[in-house]
Amino acid sequence: MTPLQSAWGAVCGTVVSACALAYAQVALPTQPLLSDYALVSGGLVPVLVGMLALAGACLCLAYGLAASDPARTAATRVLLVAGAAGLMMSAIFPTDPGDSQIGSLTGEIHRWAAAVVFTSLPVAGWTLARGRAAAPRWNAVRALSVTSAAMLAFYLAAHPASITSPLIGGAGYYGPLERGVVLAEMALLVAMALAAVAKRPAVRTQPVPARPERPERSDRLAA
Repeated sequence: MTPLQSAWGAVCGTVVSACALAYAQVALPTQPLLSDYALVSGGLVPVLVGMLALAGACLCLAYGLAASDPARTAATRVLLVAGAAGLMMSAIFPTDPGDSQIGSLTGEIHRWAAAVVFTSLPVAGWTLARGRAAAPRWNAVRALSVTSAAMLAFYLAAHPASITSPLIGGAGYYGPLERGVVLAEMALLVAMALAAVAKRPAVRTQPVPARPERPERSDRLAA
């Protein structure tokens, strides 16, 4: 698989994930969080497809970066693999029902795995764009990394489990904020994939004209 094919695999996986979660959002009864759709009738398949497709997108991008720029992208690849592992763990271990007062082991694993996903992807984007030229493609990666991190901060502050949630009335809008985090990180993955394979502008070089050879001087004087 070439870096270009890996990048398009990451883009396609992200699009499939977005479509699966959009289907759950539109066709199923509204749930507080996206992972809660797995607990309602007909919601398990789209949630699993969405999580696993996004995990595949992370792995495709990590593979492409390993092939195209292995020395400079080591930290980014580790974070992408961590995000993919978190998505697969979130798919394997379902969340607890929203009305459950006692957290189960699987629910705790799901929450911590989701935390790994939400935090690793913005950092992966920032490490990939760090030190790059101020080109539009890298500026987009930086901007989406900051946007994802900011959305995550607002989501954590509004989550009912947070001590700041009662102060800001976060219970009313922490669900839309979670969806905003997911959309921002999906957009970030696409921007990273496209930026990593974008062709650099060719530098035109003019050939240096060859110097005419000087005739060799004879060491002997003409008679």
